[in-house]
Amino acid sequence: MVKRGLLYVLVPFLLLSLTGCAIVIQKGRRSDLDKISDLEQQLAELRHTRGMLESKLSNEIKSDEVNVSMSNRGLVITFVAEVLFNSGKAQLKDSSLETLNKVAGILKDEVPNNRISVEGHTDNVPITKSKWSSNWELSAHRALSVLDYLAAQGLNPAKLSATGYGEYQPVASNDSAAGRKKNRRVEIVIVPNEVKKVDRSYDNSGYDSGEELK
Repeated sequence: MVKRGLLYVLVPFLLLSLTGCAIVIQKGRRSDLDKISDLEQQLAELRHTRGMLESKLSNEIKSDEVNVSMSNRGLVITFVAEVLFNSGKAQLKDSSLETLNKVAGILKDEVPNNRISVEGHTDNVPITKSKWSSNWELSAHRALSVLDYLAAQGLNPAKLSATGYGEYQPVASNDSAAGRKKNRRVEIVIVPNEVKKVDRSYDNSGYDSGEELK
């Protein structure tokens, strides 16, 4: 019993500290112990995929065009918007396709069953000379352009989604040109597969009962 209690405390901490991807394990649920190996395997796959991306995109990462990181959302590939698009445009630049092909190939081979979210972001400078009515609209169309391209490269469309956040989720201050450049970005987020939760009740004999919650 002491060993099991320690697992409840230590495993979530280790998963979080080693990966940066937060997984919540609730004390008292025996089903959580049953799922720990699955979670560890998923996180190991994401770490492996991160390593492959960093190797394949080493030149782009060195030039600050792309960043690969783990977050509480999953594995995140961040593109500086200017790498993918001309100012005020949502059509992918020809020069960006080689980099996107690298990403698509790795994602298709390494994480074919994971959900992938494409997120568009802008700075807070109002659009004046563009067909878009707002930064929000521009960010959504940019996300869709990347999504369409990934699907065309063979990623499962059923696993893809696109969201435009406009200027409303900045990662830096918009008061400087450097900050605005960081905010103009597209993020591809590889989401860990959901692990089904099981609600269990226990009696003093140690036997469990209950039904799986879908």
